[in-house]
Amino acid sequence: MKAMKAWAKADASAAPAAGVARQADFRRERWRALAIAFGLALMLCGCQSKSSASDVLDPSAIAAPAGQAGSAAASSQQASGATQGGATPGSPIQGSATVGSPTQGGPTSTAVAQGNLTLGTGPTKVAMLLPLSAPGSTGENGRKMYDGARLAMADLGDKLLTLTIEDTRGDSGYAKDLAVKAITSGTAKVVIGPSELAATQHLAKLSGSKRPPVLALADNFAGGPGIYSVRLSEADSAAAGAAAIASKGAKKFVLMVPAGADSSAAESRVANALSIYGAALAVTLPYSASDGGAKVVSDMGSLVDAPDAVVVVSGDGSPTAVLAALKAKGIPGKAVTLIGTDRWLEHPMDPLYEGAYIATLDQSETGPIADRFKATYNYQPDVNVAYAYDMVALSAGIASSAGPDGFSKQVLENASGFRGSTGLFRFRADGSSQRSMPFFKVEKGQLKLVEKSTAGF
Repeated sequence: MKAMKAWAKADASAAPAAGVARQADFRRERWRALAIAFGLALMLCGCQSKSSASDVLDPSAIAAPAGQAGSAAASSQQASGATQGGATPGSPIQGSATVGSPTQGGPTSTAVAQGNLTLGTGPTKVAMLLPLSAPGSTGENGRKMYDGARLAMADLGDKLLTLTIEDTRGDSGYAKDLAVKAITSGTAKVVIGPSELAATQHLAKLSGSKRPPVLALADNFAGGPGIYSVRLSEADSAAAGAAAIASKGAKKFVLMVPAGADSSAAESRVANALSIYGAALAVTLPYSASDGGAKVVSDMGSLVDAPDAVVVVSGDGSPTAVLAALKAKGIPGKAVTLIGTDRWLEHPMDPLYEGAYIATLDQSETGPIADRFKATYNYQPDVNVAYAYDMVALSAGIASSAGPDGFSKQVLENASGFRGSTGLFRFRADGSSQRSMPFFKVEKGQLKLVEKSTAGF
């Protein structure tokens, strides 16, 4: 999914100190200010005159810490390759690792996976676990995240963080071992990753109050105390879409999920979201693509009288079979609304999507991060790049405003949330995340914006 949201833009009033004349210098000073703002957004709600993330993340209201103001343009260009293996964007990584480099139209080479990679020389130690040498799309996504982390370090983190990146190989068992080592070493102040679901779920079962927080990159991870789910899950996308329709007056909803899938997360999230608007989930129905979806649609007719909306979760497969069965029954139509999820968009836009509503990350605004990334790495960034960039940027922001020991629950679970390249998000006490997303309707094979945000906090 090519989902990217524009980074919060500083207006003219947020210009750096006088004397920084070149546009390149202005842009780098702005990125530094955004890193500071990222952390200060959390310091803490009671210290802020306004509580919304849009207000507290305004870079024009944030002063650079002593010793950094006016020097960001130079320092962001200077990765510390001579001492700790840092690198400017697009340049080879120095140090013990075999060096990878951006390839034409694709992520960094798998050669980066041949050893530990260290970027930056800052006092805050951060561990990052990525599937750099995994086969197929898993490894490709891992290397995209690596490139995103490199850009964030050059933009924001070189002097604030020492980021050590280790290759999980896409192996859940090995990823689990690396993660346990990272959280018990006493060195890392925060761990970013892993992306392997089983390894992340194992971490969520561990107890211990002194371990560093984990910003998990696994897809569809529910979260756990101190183990925060970073990615937009299909359950959250479904819940946000259902809530947006419920806010317009719809009351009775049906949820369809792939047979054999664990539907509890989607069912719980959708039901909770609907309850806010006085709506309810009438029934959850597993469907099978093998029968073309006909049986589950027939069952719906006998179980639920006149639903207002149907939510279709697709999981790893395509939703087209059940959508065809629904269309044969006139859904979507004037009486029944069809709600999809972000996972639909991992497949080519199908005519059967027509008329459906989907809450997802913004797919049209790429903003400065995407522009800079494309210019540096010669390929278009996707959501994997954005998640990695945001988590490194968040770490830099907290390190800048609160120091190496600032990664507390109070900071990370601040109700105002954070605004990054994936939009506005916040972490809950149970480790789950909440995102405020644009709401779209599929019209003529394209996503048409209906609302800029499904919710705010």
